[in-house]
Parts: sequence; C-alpha cells; structure tokens
Amino acid sequence: MADEKYIIYGSEYSPFSIKVRSYFRYKGIPHEWRPRTQDNLEHFKAHAKLPLVPLVLCPDGSALQDSTPIMEEMEKRYPDASISLEEEALNFLSFLLEEYADEWGNKPMFHYRWWRDIDQIAVAKGIASGVMPNASREEKEQYAANVRKRMVPRLSFVGSSEQTKEGIEASLDEALELLEDHLSNRSFIFGGRPSFADFGLFCQLYGCTQQPTTQVIIEAYSNVASWIDQMLEPEAEGKFEEWDCLKETLTPFLQKQVGGLYLPWAVANAKALFSEEQRFTVTLKGRDFTQDTIKYTGRSFHILKNRFSKVEDRAQLEEILLSSGCLEPLLKESW
Repeated sequence: MADEKYIIYGSEYSPFSIKVRSYFRYKGIPHEWRPRTQDNLEHFKAHAKLPLVPLVLCPDGSALQDSTPIMEEMEKRYPDASISLEEEALNFLSFLLEEYADEWGNKPMFHYRWWRDIDQIAVAKGIASGVMPNASREEKEQYAANVRKRMVPRLSFVGSSEQTKEGIEASLDEALELLEDHLSNRSFIFGGRPSFADFGLFCQLYGCTQQPTTQVIIEAYSNVASWIDQMLEPEAEGKFEEWDCLKETLTPFLQKQVGGLYLPWAVANAKALFSEEQRFTVTLKGRDFTQDTIKYTGRSFHILKNRFSKVEDRAQLEEILLSSGCLEPLLKESW
C-alpha cells in the first residue's frame, strides 16, 4: 500500500480532525492534510455523508467519517505499530478513556472556547483564516463575527450553562492534575507507545491550547504540555506497560473522571433517551448538571457496552472497573 495516498479533510480547530491526522502521522500512512475551505467545499460535500470533519477520502474512491471508526478501519489496513494493547483488559480501558475524551473531555474544551469574549474572538478569527485563507481582512472579520454568532448558542450542546460552568471548569483542572501525575514517568498513557486513549485525550487538550484562557491553564502542567506537543507527531518509544505499573496513577483518573463524571452522565443521558425525554439532570460530585439529551452519545455508549461484553476474560478488567466505580454502568442492559 506504499503508493496509496489518503486525503484528510479537516480543520485545525476540529479536535477530531487533529486526532485522525495525528494517527495517520504516527502510522506513517501516506496522506494529504487538506483544510476544508470555501474553495474545496463542493468537493467535500460530494463525498461527505455528514457535513462534518474529519473526512478521509481513500485511494479507491470511498470515504470514511467519524474519528474512531476511521482509526479502527485503518488499523485493519495498516496493522504495524498497532495502537491496540494486547491485553484485553487494558485495551478496553484504552477505548473507555477514548470514549470519555470524546464525550466528556470535549465539554471543557468547547465550553472554554465559546464562553468568554477573549476565547470566542481568538478562535473565531482562527477559523475564519482557515476557511478563507485568501479573503480580505474585512471578509475574514465578517466571517469570524458570523462564527461567533452561530457557535455561542451551541454551548448548550455540551451542557455548558451558568448552572454547569463551575463543574465543567473544575473537571478540566482535575483531569490535568491527574494526567500530570500519570505522565511524570512515561511518554504515553499506557507506556512507551500511543493508544486509542492518547489520541482521544490529546486532541481535546490540543484544542484547549488554541484558546487564550485554557492555553495559560495547560502551560502550568509541563508533563501534559510536553505530551500534547509529542502527540502532534507521535513516535513509538517502547512497549505498553503492565497494569501493575499503571494502576497507581491511572486508577485515580478512572475513579474521578470516568467513574465520577462521564459514566453517570452517560447513563443519565441513556435513560432520558430511553424515556424519550428531551432534557435530563444528573448530580455529579454534588453539583446538578442539566442538559439536552444527545443521541450520538447514546449510540456510542451502547457501542462501548457491547465492546465490554465481548471481552472474553473479564476477571482482571472487572476488578479494575469495580475499584474505580466504572463497572455497574457497563453491566446495565436496560433502563
């Protein structure tokens, strides 16, 4: 497949685009990074089933969308330097952390991006420059103004509101503290090479570095900042570690972020979808969190539970999940 070349339509301000680009770079898959602009929008629309990036155009003319399925498909085509762990238990944890990043880690990134004027202005200008690279300053300013007008009301999509602001911002602080500790003596989340978890977590935090407020926050965490930089063009440095080497610093992240925030929120969303409710409220770490239901999260959570059910030897995995408060939500079959 050395002569094949893929095209990745994406945006520097799309965490999921950056996630896929970083993966292609790591795997050494021949590709062209093609920012979606006004000039190539029609070509993009001709191949995209959804108006979302990333979009990967394959050499055979087919197209792939949605970051995790893209990476899973490419793992089949390019099995060398796999980002899957050989141990089933740890490989599931990698997917669990990726799912957490996609569905919960996206909240603080998006919240900070569109909550304060300083961040709204910086990101809107960056998006405008990417979409209209050849436009005049006036045209870019108008486009940026339209982006702000369109995106700020979408804060509700991630549950960002005056009620949830404190909890969302506190979750980022906690996640960074826990990751800083975990990355103090290793290059990647599971050791000496990147996993699905790394790509999922990194891309949301990379998005935070594009925003003045969160850029300053992340700079205070040197291990995390170095890992983000490394993940832009990651290289395998060694092997995945055993759980005994990981558990001291990874268990607190699972307990506090996954078991304490993402999973109870995902369960509440799933229950609301099952009951055909439009909004739901769940108490997370003593704070009420209210938002509209998200169908995509409901589907991805169902996929995660199916993935868990297919793990053949679950003894070690269940022990890890039980100790971190993550087991019960994955065992529920109905509401």
